[in-house]
Amino acid sequence: MQNTQRSAILKALFSVTVWGASFVATKVALQFAAPITVVWLRFAMGVVILGLAVKLRGQFSFPQGKDWGYFALLGFLGITFHQWLQSTGLVTAQATTTGWIVASSPIFMALLGLVVLKEGLRWEQVLGIALATFGVLLVVTKGNLSTLANGQLGTTGDVLVLISALNWAVFSALSRPGLKRHRATHMMFYIMTFGWLFSSILFFATPNLDPIREIPLNGWLAIAFLGIFCSGIAYIFWYDALQALPVAQTGAFLYIEPIITVIVAAVILDERLLPATILGGITILVGVWMVNRTKSLRPIIVQNQPPAESAAGFHPKNRRDG
Repeated sequence: MQNTQRSAILKALFSVTVWGASFVATKVALQFAAPITVVWLRFAMGVVILGLAVKLRGQFSFPQGKDWGYFALLGFLGITFHQWLQSTGLVTAQATTTGWIVASSPIFMALLGLVVLKEGLRWEQVLGIALATFGVLLVVTKGNLSTLANGQLGTTGDVLVLISALNWAVFSALSRPGLKRHRATHMMFYIMTFGWLFSSILFFATPNLDPIREIPLNGWLAIAFLGIFCSGIAYIFWYDALQALPVAQTGAFLYIEPIITVIVAAVILDERLLPATILGGITILVGVWMVNRTKSLRPIIVQNQPPAESAAGFHPKNRRDG
């Protein structure tokens, strides 16, 4: 194996590992700070890390014309709104449940491609969507599907995380044209910058400065992990891996992410792993695999190569990411 490929594989593994742990770190941080505070501090660090990477790699340039508005829209959807949904959702949702729900994002992408972009789906993909949907219902109801008859779909946090998965599909679809024109890290730097600026409006609209001084060491360690590793280094490493490895091979690493979440949540948060959660998680992964194993007519995907070279359903950050 060439050193470049070995390095790319290690970078991809690093990225999905820290992203898998991000939901747990967010739960820890939320014990000491409000969701918007966690988001604001996290992406303040992430912007600095990505900005340094773009500058050191000689990729810095100012957006041109309509790209300012385009990046601003993506920043609001992919950072401000998306992270608000997930952080607020994690106040009541389990990290494990969140990890499995976020893993279903490619299913929403496939459905979005079918409904909005008129992309074709094969029967294997339709079956995969059905399986993954059933898996999500198992996870959020903890196996008690009868609660659906009463209009209950898990906790409020579970619903918010589910909405975030749909929102990420929209963000991914809108990002695809831009990734044909811009370097991925350069584009993500501006998206994250705009997202952080929009988050700043929410942050300063409420009294969040004083509580920051009261965040203990554990809280700061969790926030630093989110900002430096999850929103900074992991993005850089992931895009590096995408440039060195086939998209399908790189995307396959995303299947590891919810498994990391389960392990870390059990160790740090002592979250119980119910049989229904295990079964639901496996069902989600099988469903996502079935959707991704066959290409639709025009696969809906966000990555830094032309769509024809992509694997259906994968994108640079399946989650957000926590």
